Amino acid sequence: MKKLISRPSTWVPLLVLACLAGVPFFAQMTGQMFYVSFFARIIIYAIAACALNVALGYGGLISFGHALFLGLGAYAVGLSSYYDVGNGWVHLLVCIGTCALVALVTGVVSLRTTGIAFIMITLAFAQMGYFLFVSLKIYGGDDGLPISSASKFGTFSLGSAANIYIIAFLVLVLFLWWFAKLRVAPFGMALRGARQNARRVKASGVPVFNVQLLAYVVSGVACGIAGFLLANLNAFASPNNLSWIVSGELIVILVIGGIGSVFGPLLGAIVFLGLEEVLKLYTEHWMVIFGPLIVLVAILGKRGIVGVLQRFDKPVDRYTAEGEKL
Repeated sequence: MKKLISRPSTWVPLLVLACLAGVPFFAQMTGQMFYVSFFARIIIYAIAACALNVALGYGGLISFGHALFLGLGAYAVGLSSYYDVGNGWVHLLVCIGTCALVALVTGVVSLRTTGIAFIMITLAFAQMGYFLFVSLKIYGGDDGLPISSASKFGTFSLGSAANIYIIAFLVLVLFLWWFAKLRVAPFGMALRGARQNARRVKASGVPVFNVQLLAYVVSGVACGIAGFLLANLNAFASPNNLSWIVSGELIVILVIGGIGSVFGPLLGAIVFLGLEEVLKLYTEHWMVIFGPLIVLVAILGKRGIVGVLQRFDKPVDRYTAEGEKL
């Protein structure tokens, strides 16, 4: 307990999670159910950022096309609903299967490149997906596809914001725990080692390409699950979910929270979406203010919010915080 108190980089995110757990109760007491929908959106974006963090933060794979998987997850619900399939397990199976297959195919191609080429080819794949769904007029084209039937798991339905919030929160906690374990597991160590020096790791006998490809597929599937939840929250699947702007937002969320850290995606999503919502209340030109603020955060905290919190960790824990960044 004493060690936990001495590490703000750990207890502050845990406190944030505890506050998020109380949002539905607060909304119920105040009669402001808007908070449930708003924070559900934050949690879903945090899940998507956690997914990207596996590829970008752990593996150094700067993907500018993860919106592709977010959109595929959303359309897995939308297209299933369009054909009168309301079974949530079918929606989830289609989501995971499609995202895994697409991530495998695009990953095999993309990972044969590095640097700027990797960024551009992942962006190209995402834009291909975007224009594909825009061209499908039968499914709404660029107007999007309304979802008439939410995902149903027996008697439990994702047709209400409260139910989506509960599931999204549990998924976020599960992902944070799993990715924290993954980071220090042999697979995670190999992935992070390849980010630092792929040639040296490959020389030690580790199949770097296979490790990076698996990380990319896991990242894509996890991002697809976020899209699955987002579609149920909005009751709508839109091609905009696949646009490069969404991919950029996920990267900005990671930069704000702390790339490669476990809790960075959560803190970044809260600051990014929360600040956006607050600025919208005061001016319609909120992006003029929002842009410089993001740049300022990136300059002042090179490791994001988590890096700032680590500065307040006691010296005895600082080495651990640096080596096993949370």
